[in-house]
Amino acid sequence: MLETERLQFHDLLGESAQGGRTMLLPALLEAQREFGYISQETATQIGKELKVPLADVMGVVEFYSMLYTEPTAKTVIRVCTSPSCSARGGRDVYAQLREQLNVLGNHSTDGEYFVEHVECLGLCDHAPAALVGETPIGDITPDVVFAGKDNLSLKVYGKERVITKRVGVVDPASFEDYRANDGFLGLEQAFSLGSGKLIDFMDGSGLLGRGGASFPTQIKWKGAAEAEGSEKYIVCNADESEPGTFKDRILLENDPFAIIEGLLIGGFAIGASQGFIYIRGEYPKAQKIVGAAIEAARAAGYLGKDIQGSGFDFNIELRSGAGAYICGEETALFESIEGKRGFPRLKPPFPTTHGLFQKPTVINNVETFANVSLLFRIGTEAYTQYGSEKSTGPWLFSLSGDIEKPGVYEVTQPTTLRELLAQAGGVKDGAELQTVLLGGAAGKFVHTDQLDVRLTQEDSRAAGLTLGSGAVIVLSVETDLKQILSDLGHFFAHESCGKCYPCQLGSQRQAEILDRNLAGSALEGDVARLQDVGWTMTDASLCGLGQTAASAVLSAMEIFPEKFK
Repeated sequence: MLETERLQFHDLLGESAQGGRTMLLPALLEAQREFGYISQETATQIGKELKVPLADVMGVVEFYSMLYTEPTAKTVIRVCTSPSCSARGGRDVYAQLREQLNVLGNHSTDGEYFVEHVECLGLCDHAPAALVGETPIGDITPDVVFAGKDNLSLKVYGKERVITKRVGVVDPASFEDYRANDGFLGLEQAFSLGSGKLIDFMDGSGLLGRGGASFPTQIKWKGAAEAEGSEKYIVCNADESEPGTFKDRILLENDPFAIIEGLLIGGFAIGASQGFIYIRGEYPKAQKIVGAAIEAARAAGYLGKDIQGSGFDFNIELRSGAGAYICGEETALFESIEGKRGFPRLKPPFPTTHGLFQKPTVINNVETFANVSLLFRIGTEAYTQYGSEKSTGPWLFSLSGDIEKPGVYEVTQPTTLRELLAQAGGVKDGAELQTVLLGGAAGKFVHTDQLDVRLTQEDSRAAGLTLGSGAVIVLSVETDLKQILSDLGHFFAHESCGKCYPCQLGSQRQAEILDRNLAGSALEGDVARLQDVGWTMTDASLCGLGQTAASAVLSAMEIFPEKFK
């Protein structure tokens, strides 16, 4: 690389060149936007600028599915073929696109298009969906894809809207709109209480994390607040990659200041001065909106030094993922921010003492931070009037698949699955319900005689089910369940990070058996093999990905044994 080119490349990286290894992924993403792919020459130069060995740079490049080591094309088309989109014809559209564009491998013969099928894009409410460049497109046909225009409409419902009350009402980029609609009242309450009393204020709220594990938020915050050390971090996990889940995208794109306010309150509570929002790479629209909101909050004096005269210094940095479901696991997300492959860490130690950069860290998801803003605005007594005794507050559910009105549904009072499906208009085109995949790819299938289970943590557990991150994928009898199972198998095989052997090998074997089942070429003993592989992954995998990679399949084997013959 010539010296003038090297200087231009340094300018391209901007602040990334000054940040060391932690800026590796941002640098790679910026270089790819400029050049279309990461050549070895580009990787070498990035390594030199950031003082990262080339082997480590290439290891990161090869880990993320949205980074490429070979030229792509002027237009990159990613077509989702995960369960919700598959059920609504995503695979057919993908095949039609390949035929119309004369695609060989991933490239069209004219060199203008790079076409690939991908795992969930978080556009399940508009299934089948695609990402064309950085433009999300729903309800796709080849003609719709070629138009290349964002055609997403807002689909948010609920008998009572509390968390989503600003969604569709305010301009998401307007600080003034947010302030005029009860914005930052929770932060004002937090400042009036003082940081020492914030966690006590949460007593009795019962606020559970909304990312899938449902861990008590107060316990997590208390652990980080009491941990030794003055350098602490608070992180918003917006790597929403669970097939069937898109509620966080709706909040990020339509009420970003609520997330910023939740981070501010959390940072004040635990003594952190730096926050991060890590948004999946498949959400470029959300990244732009949140980035603008961060700058607006900073301009208004709600980020930076001595916020609103409180003596509290706090900043937020936006980071992008690059296509890795595993980075939704909290420690894998830390590794990604630190400029490494997104491998989960062994626990203990836990993030509250050894999190990001091995410092005390709180990490919660988008919906949780929105609940924090609400809780501190209305108080514990009012907050616990929503939800149930053990699942307090409002809850968001993402409905997709064969349902008349897909979208985000806010539930403020205990509601059964049957009632939720009725709110959404029932099964698409009046077809008969086959099953519901509750909790997303890592969830379980629901038998039609279980529809009266209440959508609370305690009731779902009692029924042997899981709410997970709130995904509800509806499947009619007209949908090929064997195809959906094969889609799930390929999802986990693709997304396994490979760090632990049970998940790495188990997810591959699971996908192979499910493919044979789909093709009608099952081998004798495949049912037993599938069960053995599933329970081995469940019991022996390092993190939640492998531990739940067989949950849906094992539940289907129990409910629909005839599908495995």
